Amino acid sequence: MASVPEIKIVRSESLGHRSEVSSPEAKLGMRVEDLWDEQKPQLSPDEKLNACFESIPVSAFPLSSDSQDIEIRSDTSLAEAVETLSKLKVLSAPVVDVDAPEDASWIDRYIGIVEFPGIVVWLLHQLDPTSPRSPAVAGSNGTSHDFTANGDDSAVTSGNFFEVLTSSELYKNTKVRDISGTFRWAPFLALQKDNSFLTMLLLLSKYKMKSIPVVDLGEAKIENIITQSGVIHMLAECVGLHWFEDWGVKTLSEVGLPIMSKDHIIKIYEDEPVLQAFKLMRRKRIGGIPVIERKSEKPVGNISLRDVHFLLTAPEIYHDYRSITTKNFLVAVREHLEKRGDTSAPILSGVIACTKNHTLKELILMLDAEKIHRLYVVDDSGNLEGLITLRDIIARLVYEPPGYFGDFFDGVMPLPQNYRV
Repeated sequence: MASVPEIKIVRSESLGHRSEVSSPEAKLGMRVEDLWDEQKPQLSPDEKLNACFESIPVSAFPLSSDSQDIEIRSDTSLAEAVETLSKLKVLSAPVVDVDAPEDASWIDRYIGIVEFPGIVVWLLHQLDPTSPRSPAVAGSNGTSHDFTANGDDSAVTSGNFFEVLTSSELYKNTKVRDISGTFRWAPFLALQKDNSFLTMLLLLSKYKMKSIPVVDLGEAKIENIITQSGVIHMLAECVGLHWFEDWGVKTLSEVGLPIMSKDHIIKIYEDEPVLQAFKLMRRKRIGGIPVIERKSEKPVGNISLRDVHFLLTAPEIYHDYRSITTKNFLVAVREHLEKRGDTSAPILSGVIACTKNHTLKELILMLDAEKIHRLYVVDDSGNLEGLITLRDIIARLVYEPPGYFGDFFDGVMPLPQNYRV
């Protein structure tokens, strides 16, 4: 049986360096370098960076894999949507309204963004004792499964729970448009091609957005989706450039990181139901949660929001477990990935940690190399001291000038009226 890996500390000597090949991200970094040299000498380094990023439109950001014509029709079933998201290895995708006219604006063309967590939460909402659909869900073999024995998380995390759920008619027949109440934006906050890098970076950091669609008003469609991970990759490709080295050499302590101390970290114990972990992440709007051993109070694993797809795409791997605890979930997924020969999944990395003496540059290279969204800060004994996310790092790159956004958010559409999750 696979085990949960131990804490892995970032080692400076193990980090790679920027390739000599000029990638689109590296070219973008050199564009910042040219703008940096043109700034007035009396400006501070922070003011120079802000001015540089304000001068570059988001249309210059390299196209991401998340934006390569990944759209889901509103009449797609939940089962088909999960299969598509899983195959493309993305957490979410914009939903196109099949009933929208051909000449519709982008606001009318899209009804929102569907995501794995939203699908899971919606399904669980239907199984709530207050829901008319809750008493039982029929499987494809004609059998039914009662999910409301005692109404708590442990009741719905038995080993065969998701195996039965994913074979149910509810899962197979419900359309994506039917769960629009789980969408966070209606349709979503988006940038236009001529908006600046500074605007994008502030939205991804201070305003806590994990991804931002860039729309082409002429085509009335999404041209690109910029993510926090994409920005970190861009920064990793800028190693060696003067502006990056000047900023990246600072240690965590020097820039006031971590912001979140150990007393404020939202965590879960290894013997708690895994659904509780995903519910916490959804409710607290966080991207990951550490799994803690009760005896030692030390982190033994990490579950991220994107890992929720393993509940729907591989429900059979928990069949032999009496209940799906966070530890059982980590072990089952590791065994599943090892059998498939998949060694690149971030969940296999375990707990990756750093100390307050590491530099921003070292953290960026590790986050990019491991394709993870957070690093845990530990002391010399491995005890948890804090947490650093992609957002924390981006927030140290730029700052918001007074009155910068003005009425920018006035045009943001509200949450749907039937939003309930």
